[in-house]
Amino acid sequence: MHAENFACGSNCCGYFWTIEIIDFQRNKIIEMKIKNILFSQPQPVDLDKSPYKNMITKYGVHLTFEKFIKIEGVTANEFRLDKVYLQEYGAIIFTSRNAIDHLFRIAKEMRYEMPDSMKYYCNSEFTAAYIQKYVQYRKRKVFHGKQTLDEIMDVIIKNKDDKFLFPCSDVQGQGITDVLDKNNVNYKRVTIYNTVSSDITHLDLKKFDMIVLFTPAGVKSLFDNYPDFEQGDIIFGGFGENTIQAMKEANLRVDIVAPTDKNPSMTMAIEEYLKNNK
Repeated sequence: MHAENFACGSNCCGYFWTIEIIDFQRNKIIEMKIKNILFSQPQPVDLDKSPYKNMITKYGVHLTFEKFIKIEGVTANEFRLDKVYLQEYGAIIFTSRNAIDHLFRIAKEMRYEMPDSMKYYCNSEFTAAYIQKYVQYRKRKVFHGKQTLDEIMDVIIKNKDDKFLFPCSDVQGQGITDVLDKNNVNYKRVTIYNTVSSDITHLDLKKFDMIVLFTPAGVKSLFDNYPDFEQGDIIFGGFGENTIQAMKEANLRVDIVAPTDKNPSMTMAIEEYLKNNK
């Protein structure tokens, strides 16, 4: 920005502010920094050893962690009411770590051990790797996409005569079941945990420059607590295809997505955004 002299007669003089002031204002807007980020999940047990630490140190951001949802697993008796008998299935479709935790919990309560012949179809490598918590990882028995279940749907369809079990939450799975139905896959969808919106009305969402959501239930919780919420200039990040779809259906603008080939984790995707939007 600079000023130029101008004359307005013998008794007055002043300055003419050039159009560069507008450019300066625009640059100022562009250079605004992200300072406060809200994550819709619990804080890591050891924040200093988590990927978030680098984000704090490198970019000077303040992170807030808040559980948007509560998970309530169904009991073994409730599971039986759905007339699901694990021994009848030779393949399982997993789209979240919660689904893995609760299915294996129920199996343990029912004193059922997953056979070595069981096949697992997962939406991502991240989900597939988590299965190792409960069973020995066998590449011949574990199939996964890079980012979405769609990437291995061809494999599922080729084996569509196998009997598939699709354990998920009460608010998840419609998009996946539509594809399975369309291709005549032999499967059963079963709810193994329920998601309940937490009370987050104590949060002042306007103070956050960025909000990051990880589940469709987190999207629902946002609007359960703030039914009149408007995004405005708040940057939104979404993790996973189901979450991103739920965000779009809620008319949220998704500015940051993960996982991708370049950024398999949410923290990597956010750091790239911060780097490019200083």
